[in-house]
Amino acid sequence: MISLSLSSSLPVSKKVHRWAVSTLFFLQGLCFASWASRIPTIQKTLHLSEAQLGAVLLAIPVGSMISLPITGWLVAKFGSKKVVTLGVFLYSLTLITLGMAQNTFQLISYLLLFGFGGNFMNIGVNTQAVGVESLYKKPIMGMFHGMWSLAGFTGAALGTLMIGEGIAPVQHFLIITVFVVLAALISTRFTLSEDPNRQADQPIFAKPDKSLLMLGIIAFCTMICEGAMFDWSGVYFQKVVQADQAWVGAGYTAFMATMASGRFVADWFTSKFGLKQTLQLSGVLIAAGLLIAVLLPGLGTAIAGFLLVGAGVSSVIPLVYSAAGKSKVLSPGVALAAVSTIGFLGFLLGPPLIGLVAGATSLRVSFFIIAIMGLCVSVFATRAKLEN
Repeated sequence: MISLSLSSSLPVSKKVHRWAVSTLFFLQGLCFASWASRIPTIQKTLHLSEAQLGAVLLAIPVGSMISLPITGWLVAKFGSKKVVTLGVFLYSLTLITLGMAQNTFQLISYLLLFGFGGNFMNIGVNTQAVGVESLYKKPIMGMFHGMWSLAGFTGAALGTLMIGEGIAPVQHFLIITVFVVLAALISTRFTLSEDPNRQADQPIFAKPDKSLLMLGIIAFCTMICEGAMFDWSGVYFQKVVQADQAWVGAGYTAFMATMASGRFVADWFTSKFGLKQTLQLSGVLIAAGLLIAVLLPGLGTAIAGFLLVGAGVSSVIPLVYSAAGKSKVLSPGVALAAVSTIGFLGFLLGPPLIGLVAGATSLRVSFFIIAIMGLCVSVFATRAKLEN
């Protein structure tokens, strides 16, 4: 049995806490990227069409949505240390089952569990990050999320290697799971034992106050944009930009590159210019990047636009989570769950919305609407009462 109270009896410095939480963010990103890198293989093995695959992939955000209120309550009741420890083992062990799926029903069931476990880890590790950030008394949330993005590149590279060597997904996922479990056994020992402002009597379903609702709306608008980039960037470059096959993935790569690097400078930028100003600039960058890609859909200009979108998206969710974790109304875990629930709705609705609008008009019109969502980030950041 794996104990959920793995802890060190010796005093731990804030640097060690920071290292431990950074590692957990990396492990979370590695699990997700490992799965994402083998989606084409699993699609081919199970003979899924694009439409069937799209429906199957909805199981992950649905699993996350189901777990959101439960996870927030568990963090408030038992603390994020126990929840993130449970989450990392559940998430990594469920990864193996994805490679074992023999039919569509099994894959959907396993993906629901994968999304459920992923959100356990997500809320737990972000609550830990809020606690560590409070020890430093300066913004460091962007760096934590940067580790997730760095793991995304690592997982994608490992996936490419595994495919090239002809290694089956189940064997690939088993290797990743062993690594994640071993790393988690060490890192979870050095996470924070107590969360700041934890209130054990929090309800499972908590109504967010006005400030949290505003943060949720900012997250909602951003995650619509993020979902569009993840699911539609390749299609946009193929059908609108009409890029050669070798360049179809260039937009997604550009977006991911600036999103990852932007997270490592977001903390410095926020310390220098403030939370509100950073969010305002982020929204402008998202809108400007998408408008460039819509109005000037050449290869070079579209890549430049997607670079701006990645830079704009990079800091918003880390900053929103950081602000939510400092709520004076709800404990950090419940506040994060409330804001995440609203944000995830954007992630769920964004890709289908683009498809519906594109079907009725065009893909360029769809991306123009997403640009407006980016501008809304700036508008709501201006109206929100945010503490630097």
